Amino acid sequence: MIPFFVFLTPLFFFLQNNFFVHGIFDPIDFLALQAIRKGLDDLPGSNYFASWDFTSEPCDFPGVYCEGDKVITLNLGDPRAGSPGLTGNLDPSIGKLSALVEFTVVPGRITGALPESLSQLTNLRFLGVSRNFLSGVIPASLGLLRELQTIDLSFNQLSGSIPWAIGALPALSNVILCHNHLSGSIPPFGSQRLTRLDLKHNQLSGTLLPNSLPSSLEYLSLSWNQLTGPVDYPLTRLNQLNYLDLSLNRFTGCIPGILFTFPLTNLQLQRNLFSGRVLPISQVTIPTVDISFNRLFGDISPLFSNVQNLYLNNNRFTGQVPGVLVDRLLTAGIQVLYLQHNFLTGIQINPAVEIPVSSSLCLQYNCMIPPVQTACPLKAGKQKSRPTNQCVEWKGQKSEKTNNITA
Repeated sequence: MIPFFVFLTPLFFFLQNNFFVHGIFDPIDFLALQAIRKGLDDLPGSNYFASWDFTSEPCDFPGVYCEGDKVITLNLGDPRAGSPGLTGNLDPSIGKLSALVEFTVVPGRITGALPESLSQLTNLRFLGVSRNFLSGVIPASLGLLRELQTIDLSFNQLSGSIPWAIGALPALSNVILCHNHLSGSIPPFGSQRLTRLDLKHNQLSGTLLPNSLPSSLEYLSLSWNQLTGPVDYPLTRLNQLNYLDLSLNRFTGCIPGILFTFPLTNLQLQRNLFSGRVLPISQVTIPTVDISFNRLFGDISPLFSNVQNLYLNNNRFTGQVPGVLVDRLLTAGIQVLYLQHNFLTGIQINPAVEIPVSSSLCLQYNCMIPPVQTACPLKAGKQKSRPTNQCVEWKGQKSEKTNNITA
């Protein structure tokens, strides 16, 4: 039988002849760093790897931070240098850096799949590989990373579904998977520490499940997907939101009035299939509200008068424009008031009045007689007023709906 020490001898001499003579660095981490380096190169103009000399102490390499003899942080590339980043693939040996807490890669041209071996990094808290060209699926095995707090894989070419095991991670605070090719439904997220969920610009579909989003959320963006169904129940619990973007989906049903009481700075619900009346329950103080390009109808609520940028265009609103909105516009309290492409019948405004330069009002393609001429964006079209037959027809439909409601 060959003694066990014979197998160790080549590794010992290899490490001794390189740098392990210092006696302070873990040999497994050393070999893992070498494999990671072999899989990557600097793009032209980047010199990040120039000082990765494996005859010296790896803990002194740029982007490598150690605690004792182990690597705890690996930041591949130097974001301060403004360089074009790295190219190549992520070697599976990264899974051998057993003490790793943080792993990031600067924007570049790294291709291939996300290594399954990342699931071995049980201490990992921050995973950020954004703005590269990663492809393939998000490994479901990442659900083993119980300490993971932030996962940022945005601006890649990832496909497949979001693993439900990731949604079950208990310590998540930031999930940023936007600008990929992800499909399927959104899994329930159970972490009560989750404050940011950004899934925009994917191909996600299905409905938002009840209780699928934790009440701790402060930032939620699901725009540019193919999501459907009502949102009233999933959203009414999220009263800590300060940013909400559900635009460019196929959501249906009403917009819950309580939503306008949340501490939002930006509410983007445009280009969906929302319908019904819009009834805020108190004065709206959200700076920007965009509910354009839906199927909303009824009178415009005067409770929107404190909104600075209000987009109600391309709906089915009727009646008079509230005078308090006009007053706020003329005193520059409202910067944008877009009401075009509705069925509005009047507005109390002097035709000779000058609208402040900092404000913009568009009333094009409504049922006002005579039509009020205002400066509108080019995309509003050239027709100043809606055809009379459409106005008469919609008025009849409105009366029928009102009778049905009161019956």
